[in-house]
Amino acid sequence: MPADAPLHQPSRLVPELLREVDFRRYWTGQTIASLGDQVSYLVIPLVAVVVTHADAAQMGYLTAAMWLPHLLFGLHAGVWADRRAHRRRVMIAADLGRCALMASIPLAFLVDGLTLTQLYVVAFAAGTLSVLFDVCNAPLFPTLVAPQRYIAANSLISGSRAMSQIAGPGIGGVLVHILSAPFALLADATSFAVSALTLSRIAPTEPPAQRPARGQLAEGCRFIARSPIMRASLAATATVNFFTFVVAAEFVLYATTVLNVESGMLGMVLSAGALGGVLGAFSAGPLARRIGVGPTLLIGCVAFPAPMLLIPAAHGTDAVALLTAAEFGPGVGVMWLDVAVASLCTAVTPNALRSRVSGAYRTVNFGARPLGSLAGGALASIIGLRPTLWAAVLGALTACLWLLPSPIPRLRALPTR
Repeated sequence: MPADAPLHQPSRLVPELLREVDFRRYWTGQTIASLGDQVSYLVIPLVAVVVTHADAAQMGYLTAAMWLPHLLFGLHAGVWADRRAHRRRVMIAADLGRCALMASIPLAFLVDGLTLTQLYVVAFAAGTLSVLFDVCNAPLFPTLVAPQRYIAANSLISGSRAMSQIAGPGIGGVLVHILSAPFALLADATSFAVSALTLSRIAPTEPPAQRPARGQLAEGCRFIARSPIMRASLAATATVNFFTFVVAAEFVLYATTVLNVESGMLGMVLSAGALGGVLGAFSAGPLARRIGVGPTLLIGCVAFPAPMLLIPAAHGTDAVALLTAAEFGPGVGVMWLDVAVASLCTAVTPNALRSRVSGAYRTVNFGARPLGSLAGGALASIIGLRPTLWAAVLGALTACLWLLPSPIPRLRALPTR
């Protein structure tokens, strides 16, 4: 073996895509922002429960506020983004705006002015900026990744998201314990600032701006409606999102008030779910190569919600163990689902329509999330937390039925346009 061979060994451990400077910076920003998001997903509900004493219905409203902008603005944001020549600048501005919004919560708490209304406003405004970021990201991603590497790139992004889900809730729990819940959100504010910095240091060749024309608002919807793959994928993901967000809206309240799980332990439970996400993200590529991208999507659609049956089943001394298993299993399934559906959508969508299709898809898919949150809050107020969770998980299991009559279960490889 040549004397300098060991020097090249570490590079073999680095995925090929991460050796490319622009993608590595893009991926780093996405990873750090995801880490901050995971802190806020735990901490904002805790702030609502501990500081503002929110009840079940108000927790549903808070979760809905985070996702309602996707329902209200997704279509228009997609058209607006397709008419922009510098989408990366919009993404940077969205990151800086979200940084300021998250920092406003500890500042208000410091002067004893934090209210539930402010949490609603911050959640809604941050969600609106997320819509702009995401529809601009849709055409940016293919400029950094070749089509034959979509699954590998989405696996890396999903894997780093899963790693952040492992660290994020645990970090959030520790920060809550040390600093109090509102000040823990400074971690999320910092993550958005770092994401903006990394985006400012890449210079991809962005697709040209589209000229305004009649029918642009509905063009993304028409494309989805005419594509059997996109239509079935959207129906399945929207269904699973609606019902799992019924669960998500009430999970923290259920775990802390019904099962008496402490905030630090709750962070560890959520981190266990993210450990499953790491396994799911890095196994999605090999699984898709072995059984096909379509069957991977179908299996993920079942494996994501099925273990959640353990959440309403949790009780007594076994509660934490059951919640941990109920988080780990969906972590695997949701990554199989995410990697497969993201790669399929990227593969079949024309370049000129990416933002509009992304906006239309997210309007329905993410728009189902606030509706699920509101339904969860309303239903839990009527029949109680545990029966609501049972009904939601059983509903989520029906999502796979949309895929069965479509071409998706028979897709071995990504289709070409």
